[in-house]
Amino acid sequence: MQSIQFICRDFAALSPMQLYAIWQLRNRVFIVEQQCAYLDADDKDQQAYHLMGFSISSYQLLAYTRLLPPGTGFQEMAIGRVVVHPDYRSIGLGKQLMQQSIETIQVLYGAGPIRIGAQLYLQKFYESFGFVVCSEVYLEDGIPHVEMIWMPPS
Repeated sequence: MQSIQFICRDFAALSPMQLYAIWQLRNRVFIVEQQCAYLDADDKDQQAYHLMGFSISSYQLLAYTRLLPPGTGFQEMAIGRVVVHPDYRSIGLGKQLMQQSIETIQVLYGAGPIRIGAQLYLQKFYESFGFVVCSEVYLEDGIPHVEMIWMPPS
């Protein structure tokens, strides 16, 4: 099991090295691996918190999500740009990342519903955290997606 340390920063508090690592990982997966030409710099990073999972031994960025306040893309707060480094998949980092993201976003913005735009092939993964599909399938940058919502336990 890879030892990982989560760090959460708003955009202004990111170091140049952290920012570079985020963009490098997002580009590696969302643009190169998924062969999807899209503009990653969508003017939401500046309004978001950035949850980074670094290897404790190498300080390499292995996992990342962007935590968006309500009204930034969706009416609800949102988790986006969910990504795990390709060399570190299938060892549970994605589960750690999502659990940490759900906990952290509620600390940042309060208890409430969380919306995601999920790639369709990951629907079951997100359902394992309690997310429920709340839209029809749609194409985003040529990739099938669904919107999903998570409600805090009552």
